[in-house]
Amino acid sequence: MKHPARTSRRTLLALIGASLASVPLLNSPRAAAAAVGLDDPAKKEIAMKLVSSAENSSLDWKAQYKYIEDIGDGRGYTAGIIGFCSGTGDMLDLVELYADRRPGNALAPYLPALRRVNGTDSHDGLDPNFPRDWARAAQDQEFRRAQDDERDRVYFGPAVRQGKTDGLRTLGQFAYYDAIVMHGDGTDPTSFRNIRKRALNQARPPAQGGDEVTYLHAFLDARVWAMKQEEAHSDTSRVDTAQRVFLRAGNLDLNPPLDWKVYGDSYHIG
Repeated sequence: MKHPARTSRRTLLALIGASLASVPLLNSPRAAAAAVGLDDPAKKEIAMKLVSSAENSSLDWKAQYKYIEDIGDGRGYTAGIIGFCSGTGDMLDLVELYADRRPGNALAPYLPALRRVNGTDSHDGLDPNFPRDWARAAQDQEFRRAQDDERDRVYFGPAVRQGKTDGLRTLGQFAYYDAIVMHGDGTDPTSFRNIRKRALNQARPPAQGGDEVTYLHAFLDARVWAMKQEEAHSDTSRVDTAQRVFLRAGNLDLNPPLDWKVYGDSYHIG
């Protein structure tokens, strides 16, 4: 079952692209502080499973390429491994990329409709067959690769780069990634960059001479605050009984075995 929290980016992807350029510290000489980061293949696999446990109630994140539904959150259709939304622009960018790589694919005819509904919750021009055709497209390795690439370009890559810039180890980089997946990185108060700014008002990251554990607690406090600003995020267990558990255990490298809970369900990575 998909939990409603999986689609709560708060700004259009157009804002994301523009705002990423202004994130501070990306050229800091401390950017490579973590010897093994979240972009290590084994750690990245853990990250995908952790996010999927919260967003898909499953560790099988690769089963989500075909997923699509409207969960009634005002963002239209939500689909794929990271919750691409027809109302927030990232689904449009994904389908455009897929069309470039696989002209004439099953989703290409929906591009005009996706451009029209961007920024709304409308299904105009998408119903009744868009969900069927999305699932059909998900059988194509090229479409799955496009989902991976857009996830990395818009969410994973920026989060890991900023985490390394701040001198954070793997857990901190994951905390950034999970935040940007849920909140996006626009200009509103609950966006990733503003969650980070709120944390910086309370503590300094290692790259600025601060204590990593203290800073991460400040970041997670700011994240919980942001989640509680929207009803769909009122359950903060993906922080309280997952990320905070690893932090309190001192597992800053996110090394297995890992045991956590989300929405009351227990998960384990050995």
